[in-house]
Amino acid sequence: MARMNRAAAFAALGASIALVVSGCSSSDDNSSDNATADADKPVTMTLWTNATTGPGAAFFEDTVKSFDTANPNVTIKIQTIQNEDLDGKLQTALNSGDAPDIFLQRGGGKMAAMVEAGQLMDITDSISDETKAGVGEGAFKAESIDDKVYAMPVSVLPGGFFYSKDLYEKAGITSTPTTLDQLNDANTKLKASGVDAIALGGKDAWPAAHWYYWFALRECSEDTLNATAKSLQFEDDCWTRAGDDLKAFKDTGAFNKGFLTTSAQQGAGSSAGLVANHKAGAELMGAWDPGVIASLTPDEKPLPDLGFYPFISVPNGQGDPKAIMGGVDGYSCSAKAPKKACSDFLNYLASADVQKAYYKAFNAPPVNKDAQSVVTEDYLKAVIAGFNDAPYVSQWLDTLYGQNVGNALNTAVVNLLADKGSVADIITAVNNASAKG
Repeated sequence: MARMNRAAAFAALGASIALVVSGCSSSDDNSSDNATADADKPVTMTLWTNATTGPGAAFFEDTVKSFDTANPNVTIKIQTIQNEDLDGKLQTALNSGDAPDIFLQRGGGKMAAMVEAGQLMDITDSISDETKAGVGEGAFKAESIDDKVYAMPVSVLPGGFFYSKDLYEKAGITSTPTTLDQLNDANTKLKASGVDAIALGGKDAWPAAHWYYWFALRECSEDTLNATAKSLQFEDDCWTRAGDDLKAFKDTGAFNKGFLTTSAQQGAGSSAGLVANHKAGAELMGAWDPGVIASLTPDEKPLPDLGFYPFISVPNGQGDPKAIMGGVDGYSCSAKAPKKACSDFLNYLASADVQKAYYKAFNAPPVNKDAQSVVTEDYLKAVIAGFNDAPYVSQWLDTLYGQNVGNALNTAVVNLLADKGSVADIITAVNNASAKG
């Protein structure tokens, strides 16, 4: 399991809406000067982002414009891509040899596969002293393999429940749940008040799979999670118990009607949109969610009654009830990108002033320690508190276990929730995907 020192990881806690940067590869002329100081010749790079609308899109436009102005020989072209399409398109581009210049790096098994394929640039020697001081060593360890850094840390995004304080109060819920029984009780009260208890964007698969990940984090010990990250085999009984937990929870009717055809982040009818418009009490999601929710409120401003609480404990679980799961996102340069221009942009993304703008655009804590003083929202402070209180941190399992296993796992979980598969099918799907490599 991906684990880091909590103090160091907190220094890495950063702003993102799971922001993605990537693009079609630079020209052959750009690639040829990969190892040179490319300051004296024109360089064009492409930047893909999943910030397709609103303040997030404006942030990238402003950031690229200011970087290009300060670096007149560099031109960055932005292309926006829907978040759910990004990973597949990125992998296709990398495998075809038409690699993007700069792109989101989710870490874990996905990054390891890219490094093994020679698709990433080693940026270890390109990280400025200012960036190292602002971001901290612990964050870079999460983006490293064999002591070489392959991505600029941008955000650590712990997950949990983002909820409407007003809807909880209206339903008579006086304190946020800490146990499975308390969560079930709260959900019953929410449904009785006339709203959906839990919003779930099952159409996009990964939000549904997150529920299984979290139950596994509670059912499986830290040692089991660490061992599974190496074996990629679901051999311990805890993986079955996690599936049983999810099946039982789904059968309580807590999820919104039609959750299997609900998207996660697109429009007022998405799971984030249901919370944003007070149609659902809560959503289990990563710390990018406040920014998504804010973009889907009627006035496109942060939800004033938004709150946060960590995932609940389960009876007799072998995992620590305070353990946290979340992504460690960063930006990578492709192996063929112009080295100086690309690494300069990555350093710029992590700078204090840019990180303050990042926070304002995406409503999440900035990665740069010098920018964290701007965080004022109670829910973000609660995210930080839950993260600091965690004895260990796991990456999302589909990231940690790599694309083949992750895709098989996500699909099998959705099948379980759709009553088209069983808990045993989840175990089989993962083990078969691992065996196929």
